[in-house]
Amino acid sequence: MVMKSIISVYVLFVFMRSEDEIKEILLRQRDIFLKKNFGVERDLLKEIEKKLSLPHVLVLTGLRRSGKSTLLRQIIKKFYHDENFYYINFEDERLIGFKANEFNQLYEASVSLFGKSKTFFLDEVQNVSHFETFIRRFYEEGFKFIITGSSAALLSKEIGTKLTGRHLDITLKPFSFFEFLSLRGITLSEAFWLKVEKRADIKNHFEEYLTKGGMPEYLIHNEQDLLGQVYNDIVIKDIAARYKVEDTITLRQLYLYLISNVSNRFSFNSLKKFTTVKSVNTIKKFIEYLEQTHFATSINKFDYSFKKQVVNDKKFYLSDNGFLEILSRTFSKDKGKLLENLVFTNLNKKYPEEVTYFTDSKSECDFIVSKNKQVVNAFQVCYDLNELNRERELRGLLSAMKEFNLKQGILLTNTQEEEIKTKDPETAILVMPVWKWLLEKHIQTT
Repeated sequence: MVMKSIISVYVLFVFMRSEDEIKEILLRQRDIFLKKNFGVERDLLKEIEKKLSLPHVLVLTGLRRSGKSTLLRQIIKKFYHDENFYYINFEDERLIGFKANEFNQLYEASVSLFGKSKTFFLDEVQNVSHFETFIRRFYEEGFKFIITGSSAALLSKEIGTKLTGRHLDITLKPFSFFEFLSLRGITLSEAFWLKVEKRADIKNHFEEYLTKGGMPEYLIHNEQDLLGQVYNDIVIKDIAARYKVEDTITLRQLYLYLISNVSNRFSFNSLKKFTTVKSVNTIKKFIEYLEQTHFATSINKFDYSFKKQVVNDKKFYLSDNGFLEILSRTFSKDKGKLLENLVFTNLNKKYPEEVTYFTDSKSECDFIVSKNKQVVNAFQVCYDLNELNRERELRGLLSAMKEFNLKQGILLTNTQEEEIKTKDPETAILVMPVWKWLLEKHIQTT
């Protein structure tokens, strides 16, 4: 008992910080943060701008190293003009052991250094135990919070208990193709479609984007180890450590199988045959853990019965193509898989939790998009539409269009473009390249 008391006093002494130490940390953090590269302006800023005027806590989550801190920098520059805010990065080792009840010290030091403000930017706030308690208290006093964290499960769980109805979740994804082009110094204009050399340049950049994906640091430094480290941190820090999974070999085995079989149908029972995990419940949990880190998403087969959707075979997709290139064991440059995975990641940005696939007795359609419980779009993905696969690909799309009474279906390819008339004069299939589909809205609004 005496020993425990001595240890407690020692820990308290180690983590006690003087006012001068806190001020030094805050000053140094702010100085480094304001010198941070502004980077490629993210599309997500438009959505964030609309929500900044609301009193709600804005919760920015996303895949590790997808640019959350840079996004904070852009928000502060663009909407706050680098003034009238407090910034605290809880990934700073000098704040290890920081407790929620110490927050008043940070606030008082911030006021002393930077004057009065009602806006806090808190980076990687999940590193503070019970962080939601001080956010709730300050929120009730009229303060605005924009916070980031890598683990959606952690933030949602903790915030949900104290801030129900008081927060809005915003998920940052890796670079879109438009953002990728901005990184490469490519600008678009309305005359873009008319310039042959411009289109050829865009196609070349698309080939790079298709294989490398949109993780900012990897694209800047062209070092695959950076992606490998992100994946390892997700498995070890975000999953194994958080959920106390001791058998990381089995965990990695399951994930490697799924990654190597992107876009293929699977059931939880079938996964028992290909891994050493023999419990369906354990398999479900392991997959849920990975999805909660924003690394991957499983989609259901469409069915009007939600219960049937849950038990039917699923498909697995990654949040970024770059991981397919470095992690998949059976991938071997399968451009069709890359194209399908890329289409899914973009549909998932626009319609989270509303994308499924469709099958009947004779055919399959890659993606069905629902909105307000009604199917609004059907997409088929085919890298090269040719004589060998044309009938099969069209049959799957036409079956979905008939099932859901759609007047148009979209068949996305690598380079081909045409409009296919059907037997019904009121319906048609639009064939277009994925790169053009990805840029369409930006060309229209440029």
